[in-house]
Amino acid sequence: MGIKAALPRYELYLYSAVLAGALIWAGSWIFEASSENVNRKAFKESVKPGWHYFGRKMDVADFEWVMWFSTFRNHILFALAGHVIFAKIFTVAAPKHRSLIFAVYGGLAVLITMGWTFMALVLSHCIILYSVALVKKKWMCFAAGLSTLASIKLEPYNSWQENLVTGSFDLQDILFYGGCGFSIMRCMSFALENCERKDGNYTFSDLLKYNFYLPFFFFGPIMTFDRYHAQANNTQLTRKEREMWNITTKALLHLGVILVVDVFFHYLYILTIPSDMKLTSKLSDWCLAGLAYSNLVYDWIKAAVMFGVINTVATLDHLDPPQPPKCITMLYVFAETHFDRGINDWLCKYVYDYIGGDHDKIFKELLATICTFAITTLWLGPCELVYIWSFFNCFGLNFELWVAKFFSIPPFSIMEGAMGEAMSRRIRGVFNAANFWAIVLYNVLSLNSLDFAKMVGRRLIFKGFPLSTLSVLLVTYCGVQLVKERERQQALLDDPEPVKPVDGGKEKAE
Repeated sequence: MGIKAALPRYELYLYSAVLAGALIWAGSWIFEASSENVNRKAFKESVKPGWHYFGRKMDVADFEWVMWFSTFRNHILFALAGHVIFAKIFTVAAPKHRSLIFAVYGGLAVLITMGWTFMALVLSHCIILYSVALVKKKWMCFAAGLSTLASIKLEPYNSWQENLVTGSFDLQDILFYGGCGFSIMRCMSFALENCERKDGNYTFSDLLKYNFYLPFFFFGPIMTFDRYHAQANNTQLTRKEREMWNITTKALLHLGVILVVDVFFHYLYILTIPSDMKLTSKLSDWCLAGLAYSNLVYDWIKAAVMFGVINTVATLDHLDPPQPPKCITMLYVFAETHFDRGINDWLCKYVYDYIGGDHDKIFKELLATICTFAITTLWLGPCELVYIWSFFNCFGLNFELWVAKFFSIPPFSIMEGAMGEAMSRRIRGVFNAANFWAIVLYNVLSLNSLDFAKMVGRRLIFKGFPLSTLSVLLVTYCGVQLVKERERQQALLDDPEPVKPVDGGKEKAE
């Protein structure tokens, strides 16, 4: 079935109406649950007074969002604004040395923020992995890098290193683990790219310039060394047409999204409600489905906005950083599911694509996914919840290939070939709808809790069958078809269908 298979317009209008109605219906259930339980004792810590002109309390359960856009907003803006000003001045004055200037400012900011012991710890990681990179053996680079990463993820090594860092402020833990973790992944990228270099080695100063770029240092995203090195050392600094307009537009869009999310948090307590299992057990199936879906959408919005702010600064520095992740609403296959495009690009380049090749062989794909999710598990921090999340996502990625292989053999391939493209798209949409909810359930457990994921799955699959199960799948099917339509239109823009020749290809003479 081609991606350009079209459906009748009236059918798409029907899908849009069903989806809009279902979202409003589920949203009304969440709003009602939020309003009726605003003063619930279990909400005391995570529902606080909000903007006074709304006269409502606000969901503040997500520390990361509050940290970025409330508590430490001014500190983060101050550091990034200083980088922009500092970088702009020296980019104009000395464009050949701008990567060095980036690193100097970043190093000073890290030193002032975290202290000399943290700086010494990060430099020790850099020295170890640079030394291994000189050997030019990929397996040694992986062994050294993953061992170093394990030292900040596993007890007692992580506690010992954390205790080396002096000071006690609210962001210390996040900055420590973020700074060390991303530094190690960048050092691994440097080491692996050095293995690919045929003549000589990259210098230690190249590694430091790459690692201490401040916008990426603590929170990512990860930009692989080959891309950063080429772009940061490019002296031909020109802007594309309307690029500054696009940068300004994106910055204003991010600001608007932040305000909209904060407004929604006054009316929909989507983060707090799932933490109260007594309350969730009393909610309707539609409310639970809406909570599970909205939590994933919110996590995507958070990642898109946070990485978007950082990417705006990087774009001002004439870099092309990893783009925000694909919206969960647009996903119906595991192969495209990720919440951090930088980590995803790193894993695909050095592990998943390297081992899996064209991802068409069952055994190679299984090996590639196992290795990929093993490293992802270490990156996230090994624990029971992460093990479960990794297992199910690894299984989902492989199961997609198994199903595709199974239905590509006769008589299934013959049957699909005999039916029209539109009907093939509809049948595939049914399977994609079920796959979408597998993605939701497999990932919501990492965002909320295993108990909440089990409750949603039990209510939608078993207790709610057949009414809730089939109605939710119907709405999801409508959403999937709308996503497919968007992909079809994009495919037509990227690769327009050839115009049929007139009179068998002969040009008419005037």
